[in-house]
Amino acid sequence: VDARRCISYLTIELQGAIPVEFRAMLGNRIYGCDDCMAICPWNRFAGNSAESDFLPRHQLDRATLLELFAWDEEQFLRKSEGSAIRRIGYERWLRNIAVALGNSAAHQDVIEALQRRLHDSSTLVQEHIEWALRRLHG
Repeated sequence: VDARRCISYLTIELQGAIPVEFRAMLGNRIYGCDDCMAICPWNRFAGNSAESDFLPRHQLDRATLLELFAWDEEQFLRKSEGSAIRRIGYERWLRNIAVALGNSAAHQDVIEALQRRLHDSSTLVQEHIEWALRRLHG
């Protein structure tokens, strides 16, 4: 198994640009993935944890990609406090969401959100926003 192709590696560990050939395959995943856990034959015996550390925080499981993409850095830091998500930092958070938005439907609000962030983002985020806009424009 090539760990460099792993969704968790691409969205969490990789500090630079996500290789273009993997972006579409990420779908709407913005932080890791549970696919390996879901298909592992040993996990068929496991149940869901009731441990509070494993539960979503700050309603992150209910927020839309557009809501998450609209966060400023202060909101990201506040809402990711105590979570492993904070470890990727704000820049990679935006990078990952830009890719997920590029893999979504080409609705006007998605395109406008990407365009709004295009010029106030780092070079890394800009690259992923430009990819998303090209993909959405077909």
